[in-house]
Amino acid sequence: MSIATTEDTTTRALLISIRTPNVTQQAVDESLSELGRLVNTLGFSVVGSKTQRQRSTKQLSVLGSGKLEELAALTNDDELPEQDDRATEFESVDFDQDELNNLIASSDIKEQANVVVFDCELSPNQLHNVQAALGVEVYDRTRIIIEIFSKHARTRTAKLQVEIARLNYLTPRVRDENSGDRERQKGRWIGETAFEINRRRIRDKIADIKKEITKLQKEMQGRRSGRIEQLCVALVGYTNAGKSSLMRALTDSDVLVEDKLFATLDTTVRTLQPATQPRILISDTVGFIKKLPHDLVASFHSTLEEAKEASLLLYVVDASDPNFVSQLAVVDQVLGELNVDFNNKLLILNKVDRLTEEQQLTLLAQYPDALQISTRDKNDVAMVHQQIQVFLEKKMCSACFNIPYTASGIMGEIHSKMQVIDEQYKEDGVLLTLKASPIALERLHKMLLTSSF
Repeated sequence: MSIATTEDTTTRALLISIRTPNVTQQAVDESLSELGRLVNTLGFSVVGSKTQRQRSTKQLSVLGSGKLEELAALTNDDELPEQDDRATEFESVDFDQDELNNLIASSDIKEQANVVVFDCELSPNQLHNVQAALGVEVYDRTRIIIEIFSKHARTRTAKLQVEIARLNYLTPRVRDENSGDRERQKGRWIGETAFEINRRRIRDKIADIKKEITKLQKEMQGRRSGRIEQLCVALVGYTNAGKSSLMRALTDSDVLVEDKLFATLDTTVRTLQPATQPRILISDTVGFIKKLPHDLVASFHSTLEEAKEASLLLYVVDASDPNFVSQLAVVDQVLGELNVDFNNKLLILNKVDRLTEEQQLTLLAQYPDALQISTRDKNDVAMVHQQIQVFLEKKMCSACFNIPYTASGIMGEIHSKMQVIDEQYKEDGVLLTLKASPIALERLHKMLLTSSF
């Protein structure tokens, strides 16, 4: 079984949610809405959704027999009897959020689906049984997210981490088509079938990838160590909160900006612009999401090491999203697992240009210390720029150093990593009053003690 999109020109997806007793209807609706956006990001068109109450998601057929029969009638290439000319309105994947929510909430499905997507993870047996019953390809939420990660990973490390998740997902779903065939062929163990060989090859490939990832992570740690003396700000937040837009505005860079979930996966580091003294680095991290597949959690943790070592976290929130409070809780949970220092954070309520004045006042009362901004407003971006400097200056210390004239080569590093408060020229060197992070000042002190200029 390969993990790839169908070959149809238009992949029309029917979303399925299973509501268990401990899940509210609101939670179901929010999760389905997010699944719709994930499906759109993958390039599928959503034709509607169905929900069924179940005690659990563990039964072999996942859904009841009646619901499966109902779905089978909605999932083939024949036209529905009641279909009319309006069916073509679902052929585009470019829905805005309100249109998508209305479509998902509606039970009026006017076009046949050729793919079914479950808003939960299906076991291999469940997947096989549902596909047999419906006659179309079936995805679960985990596979959708893995597909998106595979599509958007750019760096070698990200690609390898996603490949491990993909292979771990694939391994138990490789089916034995010839379980009775035990003939021995070259390259097989005694009594080993082609099915078993495929599984063994996948396991071997995973082991090789893990070795390469370990090597790459050591290199990444080395690069981060080189930046430890510099002031770093990490953008964190739920996917599609506007982190990349803010990154682009703060650094005057060409960071990819798309209105899609997981448009960017790899951590990007740029310098804050207009440039400051000392220089401040801004890093944009991968977006968060609920129900993240277990095998991708490791990918998140590796990527978010930038956040763990940052001098300041900018929590970017889409304030126009009615679910942003629960999304913020997801961010807190993952960062808590990383033991991130929550004292070094500044909440950014983004996209307030989509809110009424009354809504903005309500947010001000709820989050008095947050910055309400729109990345489209240059004044708002300038305000964030200023607040970053104000916050980081509180973390800096002052110290005086006598820099010998023979140590002129060190001046470039000083101006890059420190703020020069005062400069006095003496007979034996330059007396500098500097302001910088304690780590940078300590390193300069040791350098001056141990070096002979």
